[in-house]
Amino acid sequence: MSRRGPKHFAKLAFVLADTDEPADTDMTSFHDRILAAGPGDELLVLWRRKLTAWDFEQSPTWSATAPRTPERRAEVYDKLAFEADLRKAFDATVPVHTEPGPVTISREFQAWYTRGQAANRSFYWTSYERLLRRKGWSDAAVSSLDEAAHAVVERLADPTRDDPYGARGLVVGYVQSGKTANFTGVTAKAIDAGYRLVIVLGGTLNLLRGQTQRRLDMELIGQENILGAADPNDPDALVGIDYQDDEDWPAKFVSFGARPSMLGAFDIERLTSRDRDYMALERGISALEFKRPDRTRPLYDSANLHMTRARVMVVKKNKSVLENLVKDLRKIGPTLGEVPALIIDDESDQASVNTTDPKKWEEGKVTRTAINGQISKLLKLLPRAQYVGYTATPFANVFIDPGDGEDIFPRDFLISLPRPTDYMGVQDFHDLDTFGDGEGEAEKKHVRGIYDSTGDRLQEALDAFVLTGALKLYREEHGVPSDPFRHHTMLVHESVRMAEHAALALRINTLWHNAAYTGPEGHTRLASLFDKDFHAHADGSLPTPTTYADLKPYVSKARRLINQGGSPVMVINGESERDYTQPDLDFDRTPRVWKILVGGTKLSRGFTVEGLTITYYRRTTQQADTLMQMGRWFGFRHGYRDLVRLYIGREEALGRGRNAKTVDLYEAFEAICRDEELFRAELARYAPLVDGRPQVTPAQIPPLVTQHLPWVKPSARNKMFNTELVEVRSPGTWVEPTAYPETSEGMAHNTECWEPVLAALSQDPVRLSVGDGPEYEARVGTVSHDTLMKVLCDLRWSIPSQFSPHLEFLLETGQQETTIDDWLVITPLQTSARRVEARILGHGPFTPARRTRRRGSLFGALSEPKHRAAALRVAGAVETAGNTTVEQHVRPRRGALLLYPVIESEPRLASDGAMAPGDLVMAFSFVAPKSSVGSERPLVRFRAIDSSRQDAIVIDRDDVRI
Repeated sequence: MSRRGPKHFAKLAFVLADTDEPADTDMTSFHDRILAAGPGDELLVLWRRKLTAWDFEQSPTWSATAPRTPERRAEVYDKLAFEADLRKAFDATVPVHTEPGPVTISREFQAWYTRGQAANRSFYWTSYERLLRRKGWSDAAVSSLDEAAHAVVERLADPTRDDPYGARGLVVGYVQSGKTANFTGVTAKAIDAGYRLVIVLGGTLNLLRGQTQRRLDMELIGQENILGAADPNDPDALVGIDYQDDEDWPAKFVSFGARPSMLGAFDIERLTSRDRDYMALERGISALEFKRPDRTRPLYDSANLHMTRARVMVVKKNKSVLENLVKDLRKIGPTLGEVPALIIDDESDQASVNTTDPKKWEEGKVTRTAINGQISKLLKLLPRAQYVGYTATPFANVFIDPGDGEDIFPRDFLISLPRPTDYMGVQDFHDLDTFGDGEGEAEKKHVRGIYDSTGDRLQEALDAFVLTGALKLYREEHGVPSDPFRHHTMLVHESVRMAEHAALALRINTLWHNAAYTGPEGHTRLASLFDKDFHAHADGSLPTPTTYADLKPYVSKARRLINQGGSPVMVINGESERDYTQPDLDFDRTPRVWKILVGGTKLSRGFTVEGLTITYYRRTTQQADTLMQMGRWFGFRHGYRDLVRLYIGREEALGRGRNAKTVDLYEAFEAICRDEELFRAELARYAPLVDGRPQVTPAQIPPLVTQHLPWVKPSARNKMFNTELVEVRSPGTWVEPTAYPETSEGMAHNTECWEPVLAALSQDPVRLSVGDGPEYEARVGTVSHDTLMKVLCDLRWSIPSQFSPHLEFLLETGQQETTIDDWLVITPLQTSARRVEARILGHGPFTPARRTRRRGSLFGALSEPKHRAAALRVAGAVETAGNTTVEQHVRPRRGALLLYPVIESEPRLASDGAMAPGDLVMAFSFVAPKSSVGSERPLVRFRAIDSSRQDAIVIDRDDVRI
């Protein structure tokens, strides 16, 4: 049943039983047991696991329903022949997990890694899965990881295929969201399937490489493979073996009970260790030689492959290290072409991407940066190597030249991982759908400015660090598991300059020793901060003292833990590896790291700052990926999510001299986060297959990205992607252009285009609402589809390609059987205390919305969530009924458009209240009627820029024939 899907349970139970006749009492007993089962009942645990696995399974042979849906669960119950009350009992204890799974953009691939094959060879995956459950992972979390890892492995080449093929893929996660868990699962499944050489590129520092090595050793490679032939009970035999000084050894390291080769599986040999990166092999090339039991067959033949031990190495992205590896691999000779290999590139947008000056490419010299060049050599040496990059900031990878066959463009697949449950990310720090002058709930809870009316808040941030440490100790003593509180850290990041780090550390030390944490002045300050902040925003489900007096005993202990060694501060910077080998920063070997970390770039990517609770961040950068990767405050915060605080610069100087400008770091982060969310939304929209074929391939991703990120360009200026986006079909989908003209002339032209629509709006406002949502006032009017198309066709744009694919759809839809008859135009009236009333082209009055451009000519979000519901209802995109006014406008073939007159600065009004057309941006959002979906075809249509080279992904700009 586990491999072939659910079967009639009563019949199966009878077949497996010893009785000669089926008995009704058997099912009655099972039925009663399930209904009476408590949460920890072993039978219920097994059924919870099985139902969840069936819910998540992608495209199984036994089902035609979509995974993670009530329909899939109902089908499972039908096949099990469960009755209504049993279904109800299981639904109550094992609810359907309906949150989205991974999104995959992929070329068509040869199916080889079936669920049956995965189950037949699953030694290392099964061990990893057991470990995750022992660590407290839920059934849904394990099934989600299984699903995502399976999606990666099935798109790699079959390791036993005769003709070599090296797939290239990219997995996009969130910053500090568990990408390592995913590639550990991928590695386990790939090794089980037959991959025998695994190279993990684990960051650019030993700090990061060692962290990754330990994680793989602990969760995948296991005690027996680490020990080899050494007797774990003989202290002399353990000398020099990893982890003898590790607090988690051996209890938390996976164990198989014996050497895997003794259990019918195969061993893993490590070619690197926790403290030792790859070096030229001291014992010759034998460690990399793969012996074939049957010498008449190649290594990749199944008869040889599954009898051969696997080699795993974790190497840092360092030129000399990779050169040593390449040199050793070359010594193996032709046999290397038979080795199925997997290259996992963690933080693949760092160092791996070729960033050579494009001018050199223009001169015909395909030169490579050091790390990119070594990766290219690895891929050439290993024709059966599969490359999978992992990153949270994918744009550098997406814009790699796909025409460069030796580079790492993800030509075969791009997988976007879902936001994990309990992950603390952008939605927890940014109220993406909040407008107006007030703070949103996320900002109120977790975000604080660097300055307040009294000046710099660094002292307050230090006080918050002490208070949150005390609260962790309080919770630890009141029943919350202590694991999340083992480490407690604060990150302070102002600059990349080491001299400034030293000065900042001195300043923090001075503030700390003058803070009077043992005297009445300090306690008064802490009590005030506790009452107004941490008590006010405490999670009611976690133990929290009601008064500071109850917390005060724990403050003293927290202060002592932070001040261990005589200083609360650790400076993390340097020019060489030696500067980062600080024992006190080793979260694995040190029982408790309770410190304030002052650092720069080296703490900005990949490295996990355990226990991070307070962040004081004011570094500025113009690089989007650098800014995003500094978001160390994203991650999992079990037991102390409500205590996390981000002190971030709201008005900081960027640059010097004449080019200096002021930026809001918090808003800059929000802009980057919006781009990330839009990118993921685009992938999700185009991922479904149409007639069994992909709508979009990885090579067609760049035109989609450039709609939102026109500032990201391909690496070589003399090359361009041989595809452009022609049409985006968006029935029932919210569309919001943001690339409006910046000049007064362009703005005036657009405003005048809208005159027929303004004239159609009602003079008196109406009140609109949907369901239990908020009500708002707006002026509304109906215009024909032809009238609106004339307006939209005449508009000017700062980036025309952002809107033209949507316009193409609207124009085409008006000529088909699924035509759009007309549009309801809604112009909301603003309610802010700062609102102004103005007449536009003799119509009105209107209340222009205030918006700012976030980057170049692009605005951020323009429409307000509370205004969208009525438009979505009118267009048939939602079924929730609106109020009487909304419902009277609902028509089967009617679209809806929100029109926002927008001002970017204080308005200039004429004496009669009129506003000059050149002072306005006439912004709009729309949703085409859901009925305009039309025939079943892809939602996007592309065109080859050079039609004579349809199959070419990249072409030279100087030789384009349109």
